[in-house]
Amino acid sequence: MRTALTAMMSVVVACGLGVATAQSREPSSLLLRQPAAVERMSFDQDLALTAVADQPAGESPSDKPGEKAEAPATAAAPCQCQSCCDACAGPKPWSIPQPCILQNMGIKLGGWLQQGVTFNGLGRGQGFNGTVGTNDFNGEYQMNQLWMFLDRPVKTDGCGWDIGGHVDAIYGTDWRFGINHGLEDRINGFDRQSYGLVIPQAYLEIGYDDLSVKLGHFAGILGYEVVPAVMNPLYSHSYAMAFSEPLLVTGVLAEYKATDSLSVLGGFHRGWMMFEDNNNSLDFMGGLRWTSYNKKASLSYAISTGPQDVAGVQNRFVHTALLKWQVRESLQYIMQQDYGMENNATDGRTNVGDAAWYGLNQYLLYTLNPCWKAVARFEWFRDDDGVRVFGPPPAAGIRAWPGAPGFAGNFYELTLGLNWTPGTNLIVRPELRWDWYEGQSSIAGQRPFGSFDSDNQFLFGVDAIVTY
Repeated sequence: MRTALTAMMSVVVACGLGVATAQSREPSSLLLRQPAAVERMSFDQDLALTAVADQPAGESPSDKPGEKAEAPATAAAPCQCQSCCDACAGPKPWSIPQPCILQNMGIKLGGWLQQGVTFNGLGRGQGFNGTVGTNDFNGEYQMNQLWMFLDRPVKTDGCGWDIGGHVDAIYGTDWRFGINHGLEDRINGFDRQSYGLVIPQAYLEIGYDDLSVKLGHFAGILGYEVVPAVMNPLYSHSYAMAFSEPLLVTGVLAEYKATDSLSVLGGFHRGWMMFEDNNNSLDFMGGLRWTSYNKKASLSYAISTGPQDVAGVQNRFVHTALLKWQVRESLQYIMQQDYGMENNATDGRTNVGDAAWYGLNQYLLYTLNPCWKAVARFEWFRDDDGVRVFGPPPAAGIRAWPGAPGFAGNFYELTLGLNWTPGTNLIVRPELRWDWYEGQSSIAGQRPFGSFDSDNQFLFGVDAIVTY
């Protein structure tokens, strides 16, 4: 193994696993217990991150430009906009020049810039778009992610040893949703600033035959949406991602490829969004991932369980079941189901005892042509006791929707969007989103949207992502 890489990753792991006992309250549930944030912050995340620099934004690894299928017996109708199709499916995407020292070590340097704006049909109100993350500023420009990554994937080909690792760093408004206790809170402090620095991942990975082990700070394995903007189909995020899943963790995670179709994952971490543990009790995270022999369907199941409070008495359990089905070449269907529970839970003001939350997400992704993709998402999210859907109070010093205490009830959202890829390094994503709420706040008469006086809202947002 190359000495320089080994030394660098050793420092990363030492920092990531250093023991500390500082105590602090968990960041707001809206602050994504998550950036990068990518197939998740699912099981496919690291493979997807590695492929980012080798494909246009918004495309899946299976849709790399330049790959052409064999001509069918009956030729398809020509594209109505041939120049657009040629541009979208043109040459390999550009990436920043790779330093020789990194090339010699097998390390890839890359990243992207994401920026956008979102307008609320209710007017300015509190200046926020209620429960929506991370495009939560109302009518205000956001540079969400200025992202850089270093990646050396583990490649054993099922035989022998290899070593790799990954480091991310981002600057932007998304920093507020990636606050890990003992890391981003120390880097940035809390002065209601809009922009800050986040280190979503910094880990060493060791592979032997069909087994790989991560050590350090990395993305969780629950859910479909992730922190990296390039790996999500829409600008806005689901309630499940914002309120129901441990998006970023620090610890150890092993993955074993049992067969060509089945992988088993398991490990331990310090808690939701915890770089330094606040209670010296480890959480368990594990799951299964199955892929069909023709690669057209996949099913994964993952859980995380462990205490999150300083005293170590509020055990939190959550699971995610995720189905992805390539219905046909141009159409993909995705369904995600979440369920979580916590004992001795609090709604941000009082202890409510045992609490539960659950929900269902459904996505349709339809490829119109190499330039355009249509996306639809419909979600129902239920917070039985108002312990998940709330934001930080102004006294916390975090500039975000101050929806505290929590909102118990049913949340619904319907989002319709387009992905326009005019070139191999650019994607533009306009979207329309409608949120509505049925329930009761912990404060009588308070609603989650507008100036805390509306139970629904309509948003128009658009972002642009440039990869490099």
